[in-house]
Amino acid sequence: MSHSYDMNLNAPHSMGTTIIGVTYDGGVVLGADSRTSTGDYVANRCSDKITQLTEKVYVCRSGSAADSQVVTDYVSHFLHQHTIQLGQPATVQVAANLIRLLSYGNKNMLQSVIEAPFAIGGSGSSYLYGFFDQAWREGMSQEEAEALVVKAVSLAIARDGASGGVVRTVVIDSEGVKRNFYPGDTLPLWHEELEPQNSLLDILAGGGDDTPTMAWKAILDNS
Repeated sequence: MSHSYDMNLNAPHSMGTTIIGVTYDGGVVLGADSRTSTGDYVANRCSDKITQLTEKVYVCRSGSAADSQVVTDYVSHFLHQHTIQLGQPATVQVAANLIRLLSYGNKNMLQSVIEAPFAIGGSGSSYLYGFFDQAWREGMSQEEAEALVVKAVSLAIARDGASGGVVRTVVIDSEGVKRNFYPGDTLPLWHEELEPQNSLLDILAGGGDDTPTMAWKAILDNS
């Protein structure tokens, strides 16, 4: 029996993610999923796509994970030098312009600083624009804004195969920065998503002499 496989290694890899930034009355909430994919292969289920640049400036990364990590490392270094030279913290505008210069080189007509009440990026964003047009409103509290971000990322995970894993958020306000973590099994299920099932590895980790028998019984029961 012969099998035919498409092994075009030169074909571009499809990469996806869901990143969100939402303003509220007094601060900003950033959110992202945690799946790093290379085409149909999930390379990392629990990556952190929200990167700290300064004490109160963070950036959400999408696209090529390796390239975006290198860019943010350079920007973080330059912002540190900038703070030492000027004796004051770097602003969001300075950080955004540094990212623009490093990312786009001589494409000076591109703008990286746009003031907006919310921003969405990545492959999962195409499922969220209508939702945000309806759900976002002025004067939200921090709790309402963060709940909106978590709900939006979980909606994108339900529809976008390149988004998945857990949800991470960063809340930035005048009092400082707070990181939160939402495991995948605590996120709401949408549409026709299946309830989480114990995997064979989870069952085997429970131990006991009859573990293999119990594991196969669980598999047959759920099939």
